[in-house]
This record gives sequence, structure tokens and C-alpha cells, in this order.
Amino acid sequence: MAVSFNKMKTFEELKCWQEARVLVKDIFLFCRNEKIKKDYDICSQLRRATLSIMNNIAEGFGRKSDREFIQFLNYSLASCSEVQSMLYVLLDIHYVQDNFFHEKYNQIEKVKALTLGLVKNLNKSSK
Repeated sequence: MAVSFNKMKTFEELKCWQEARVLVKDIFLFCRNEKIKKDYDICSQLRRATLSIMNNIAEGFGRKSDREFIQFLNYSLASCSEVQSMLYVLLDIHYVQDNFFHEKYNQIEKVKALTLGLVKNLNKSSK
């Protein structure tokens, strides 16, 4: 079945992708910080996981079925949880302060909520 939201012509129109894009920019800018950029492993994994959130939304949009799109949205949601888990590591090793932690954690929650809303709409239209 083709993607059900015929009004959407590009993945860039999806709110969840737009919010994920902001998150990616924020994380990449954060990784330029002197304190964290020396820790290549954490920085690299954080960037890759955050990119995965955004890119799986885009890749899923390009799939030919709602079912495949939902699968990629679920990958994106899993990456959201991975980044949230990594935020705890950053907090625990004092790379970030509480305010940064909560700001990014909540930003990811917003991406998750928007993505889950899209999954629900796709599930409804598939039935």
C-alpha cells in the first residue's frame, strides 16, 4: 500500500523530521565543545545515533508501503531512546549540566511524540 498521507510530498514536510533536524544540529554543535570533542567514541556515537533518528524518518518516507515506513519510524524511536540513554552518560561523567540534559531529553521526547503520532496515523490508514 502506498504512503497514505498524499498531502505530504517530501519528508521535509514531516514535523518529526523537522524536529529531529534541529536536534541533530544541536548535538553536532555540542560535539564541538572542547570538553567532549576529545572523547571521540562518545561524540561519534552520539552524532551517529542522533543522525539515525532523522535519517530513518526520511528513509522510511521513501519506502513504498506504510508497513515499511512504520518499521523505519520504529528504528527512529529506538535511536531516540539510545540518545536519551547517552545523555545520562554525559550527565554522569560531567560533560553536561542538568539544564542541558533536561533540554535535550525533552527535545527528544517531542520528536518521539511526533513520530508516534505519525505511526498511529499510518496504522489507522492501513486498516
